[in-house]
Amino acid sequence: MATVTTDTPIRIGVMGCAEIAREVSRAIHLAPNATLAAVASRSLEKAKTFATANGYQQSVKIHGSYESILEDSEVDALYIPLPTSLHVEWAIRAAESGKHILLEKPVAMNVAEFDKIVAACEKNGVQIMDGTMWAHHPRTAKLKEFLFDSDRFGQLKNIHSSFSLAGDEDFLKNDIRVNPNLDGLGALGDLGWYAIRAALFANNFQLPKIVAASPGTVLNKSGVILSCGASLSWEDGRTASIYCSFLANVAMEITAVGTKGTLCVQDFVIPFEETQASFTTCMKSGFNDPWVSRPREHTVKTEIPQEACMVREFARLVGEIKNKGAEPDGFWPNISRKTQLVVDAIKESVDKNCQQISLSGR
Repeated sequence: MATVTTDTPIRIGVMGCAEIAREVSRAIHLAPNATLAAVASRSLEKAKTFATANGYQQSVKIHGSYESILEDSEVDALYIPLPTSLHVEWAIRAAESGKHILLEKPVAMNVAEFDKIVAACEKNGVQIMDGTMWAHHPRTAKLKEFLFDSDRFGQLKNIHSSFSLAGDEDFLKNDIRVNPNLDGLGALGDLGWYAIRAALFANNFQLPKIVAASPGTVLNKSGVILSCGASLSWEDGRTASIYCSFLANVAMEITAVGTKGTLCVQDFVIPFEETQASFTTCMKSGFNDPWVSRPREHTVKTEIPQEACMVREFARLVGEIKNKGAEPDGFWPNISRKTQLVVDAIKESVDKNCQQISLSGR
């Protein structure tokens, strides 16, 4: 009987001890082709405390500086959950050190910064992927099947996507996501990223022609966005609306309307359950009897949570490069860049009193 051989798991280090790093550390542990190799913080004490609190194995190396983990030859790739304002420096340094990069979103403060990161990755032959977890859930593949089925869904006319979480007083005063020097894109970068990605996903990642912020954006005293909406439009008449907020009750919804079908998702960012996720479709409605065909629920199961699916795909790509000499997959930085472009355009529109912003040529 032939022996089935598998490549050595990809060794991933965690650069920074942000709260989200707890979830991704667990995901690295659950991914079958990855292993947690190291963690770094600006102080050895903080890194040790984080490792202990998250049950890291004794084999995980503890680094007391970011520079130290970059020099670690036993780390293949880095997960970087640092504040957005630090991404351009440390992602570039990671690429220059030959480390593949799983970069928390938003990927940069603006697309010019991200272009510098991508250039460094291309120069050094390393993979980069952003941390948009829902893109890797097996449900997402089923959403794509329906959205691009000309018989069931038809042609997309409109999509609305929203992500809101109600921050408490402490969050709104002290969290890095409301600090202009750390995560200055606020709710737009943190939550709006997901809603924008959903709108682009439904449009096969074709950039809109025009982007405009909606009236009613709420800023904190430092000018950071706490809540905003925007409209997107394409040349052929397709439209999208997005909403993101730190000031409203939880919503993680997608509603996409086509000429023949409708798709609804209630929990697209974080599924209600780790092991399965659902969506509803409605087709062949009548004008006089709109519910002649009732909405149908579809459930998609997954053996590992979506964040582990993300790590598994990232590690697979890194393994192809490391073990087989493959080229980095340009799909992931491409869709990151498009998402960042729309973030930038909405921010520009907010700053210009809801002026329409053209994305032609960007």
